[in-house]
Amino acid sequence: MSELSLPHLGSLPNRLLRLYAGLALYGAGIGLQVESGLGNDPWDVFHQGLAVRTGWSIGTWIILVGAIVMVFWIPLRQRPGVGTVSNIVFLGLFADLTLWLAPTPDLLALRWAYLLTGVVCVAAATGLYIGAGMGPGPRDGLMTGLHRLGLSIRAARTIIELAVLAAGWLLGGTVGVGTIVFAVTIGPLTQFFMPRMRPRPRPEPGAA
Repeated sequence: MSELSLPHLGSLPNRLLRLYAGLALYGAGIGLQVESGLGNDPWDVFHQGLAVRTGWSIGTWIILVGAIVMVFWIPLRQRPGVGTVSNIVFLGLFADLTLWLAPTPDLLALRWAYLLTGVVCVAAATGLYIGAGMGPGPRDGLMTGLHRLGLSIRAARTIIELAVLAAGWLLGGTVGVGTIVFAVTIGPLTQFFMPRMRPRPRPEPGAA
């Protein structure tokens, strides 16, 4: 999740509501995709691999990896915001809560329903989170920091996600058709949700 410059961000309470609703929805999306067992997005393949090796929860590793990634912001001269810190703390908590509450499906149709719902949740959550304009997530901040060093956004994202995907797979994280579905659909879905999740500007006083 990354921050975009938006001309109308709304009041602070509204922005905070959007931020934490986005984090809750994002965490729910992660939990549902993991529970589907059909394959995770690259970062969650890595988080799950670490969980498999240590016995700690995926949410715990989402928090720890986010905090570690923040260390790499220092040489990249990236500045965190309220949203960045909140991302580190709450995303893993909401993911673990979803994994605890959602029953593991046995039927393939239900597993696909979990997967597709999870991907849509992540896309919608990205629109909410970005619309709050309160700072990028730690992982996207790493990507934009590498971009400042001369790499294109596409190259930086590709390098980072291939690296964590490979590491997570070697650690025992789930790579499968869900990983491909996420990679193919998350961009178009996020583009669909972004304008619909942006706060609408208030009309100027005296405007016709």
